[in-house]
Amino acid sequence: MSDPRRRLPAVHALLAEAGGAGVGRDVSHAVLAAAARDLLAEARRTGGAPPADGWSAALARRLAERERPSLTRLVNATGVVLHTNLGRAPLAQAAVRAMLEAAGYSALEYQLDEGGRGSRQRHCRGLLTALTGAEDALVTVNAASAVLLALTALGAGGETIVSRGELVEIGGGFRIPEILAKSGSRLVEVGTTNRTRLADYEAAAGPATRAVLKVHRSNFAMTGFVAEASVGELVRRFAPGVPVVHDVGSGLLLDLAPWGLTGEPLVRDSVAAGALTIFSGDKLLGGPQAGLVVGPHALVERLEGDPLARAVRPDKTILAALEATLALYRDPDAARREIPVLSMLTADPGDLKRRARGLARRIAGARLVAGESAVGGGSFPGVTLPTTLVALTVRSPDTLLAALRRHEPPVIARAADGAVLFDPRTLGEGELGVVADAVTRALAAGAS
Repeated sequence: MSDPRRRLPAVHALLAEAGGAGVGRDVSHAVLAAAARDLLAEARRTGGAPPADGWSAALARRLAERERPSLTRLVNATGVVLHTNLGRAPLAQAAVRAMLEAAGYSALEYQLDEGGRGSRQRHCRGLLTALTGAEDALVTVNAASAVLLALTALGAGGETIVSRGELVEIGGGFRIPEILAKSGSRLVEVGTTNRTRLADYEAAAGPATRAVLKVHRSNFAMTGFVAEASVGELVRRFAPGVPVVHDVGSGLLLDLAPWGLTGEPLVRDSVAAGALTIFSGDKLLGGPQAGLVVGPHALVERLEGDPLARAVRPDKTILAALEATLALYRDPDAARREIPVLSMLTADPGDLKRRARGLARRIAGARLVAGESAVGGGSFPGVTLPTTLVALTVRSPDTLLAALRRHEPPVIARAADGAVLFDPRTLGEGELGVVADAVTRALAAGAS
């Protein structure tokens, strides 16, 4: 039997057929030809069988796929609040409006009162200092860049002391020792994995010591026979001669202990101890991706004056969204209501059950089960939140999950014990109907 791939049409023949069917009239010949080559290449990889509805229809679908933006909106039904793969913190409506307002010409580096140039850092500085109690503040593109900037500005040409128990990997394969090496500061490890005392730092300090770095351990927790020097002890021992840089990770501005969420450092506590404090904007803060630096004016000024500061500065839309998010924190109750991350984390169990019941009524065969949500994003490691899940038992959970991802908008769920699970914690009221529609359409198409 001859190989079906030998019967695949040539590119020019496929284009001629598509032209006769009216496919690709609104795109250039180059775009149409590239889509045709991709389609034929895929057919060769999969055995050469022609599409069931014909080459022209398949080419039209391929063109539609190319035109669709890759960064699309989707529905998070996983119950993981800070889902890194899904963009971490969803923005508050105030932040979205602020980004749109700043998208055109804006007063990014222009002072309206004086009619001259200003600093883009002024937009968030006042809110950050007011909310954290810091003397000064600086914003970069993300927390890793803020750590790199701090170590470069403060530690380059000398040594930075770090506990062995805090030489963590911060995500994407990047590790604290690698960032230190890139900064031009030499790493001095002290203590052991599980126990590092103030005396270990003191023994390692010398004329070449330029900074002390303390890193909050995200994504995991150490318990049992452990000990560490507090940021306050380090500041009292080394500052102001040797700056103490504290990477607190997730950027917690409000105490969430009343909702069972403990273990993450509060930014204000680190600032009060006297450290140069660094945290993320798109985790527990609930804003856009950004690196936030707050602390003593003299240290922030050194960072702002370093040439690397320009390379890691944020753009106007990020600053606008961050400013709008921070403004909500002036009223903690408003912040918990309007910042999606805080609203999800502090959701009332009774309300979650009500929404789960409403979703289950729209899905044939669904049932309610007790379950757990996750914070995600490396925040509150080991902590889970009780929730009510909507469970649908099917023959092939993977097939249904794939069909849900093809829905418009895509619905992302999870599976366990032969059932597909939907968690209302990460679903807005308006998204319950979207999930129900996606499941109904998928089951009707045989995705069970």
